[in-house]
Amino acid sequence: MEKTRILHNPRCSKSRQTLELLQQRGIEAEVVEYLQTPPTAAELQRILTLLGLEPRALMRQDEDDYRTLQLDRPDLSREQLIAAMVEHPRLIQRPIVIRGNKAAIGRPPEAVLDIL
Repeated sequence: MEKTRILHNPRCSKSRQTLELLQQRGIEAEVVEYLQTPPTAAELQRILTLLGLEPRALMRQDEDDYRTLQLDRPDLSREQLIAAMVEHPRLIQRPIVIRGNKAAIGRPPEAVLDIL
């Protein structure tokens, strides 16, 4: 059976709903509270590849950090944007469910059903 991980923020309703959805399906996911244990740059690279996204598409652009750090600047490289998410994990969209070589963002929570 493939291992399932969820990058989770217990204060986020979508994240809680997604975790509950996994549990209802009998899936024992490894819960990673990514604000306490941020993913590394390499992990974020892998997640972006699995999701088929560029870094900005994984960022919460309404966060104060996004504006304060001026992350909308077009001259920022992929590596700089990933480094910003590692340094400021609040910027990362949540929740992210990873199962084997697939990943999905739980917005809405049902979006993760495609990878289960």
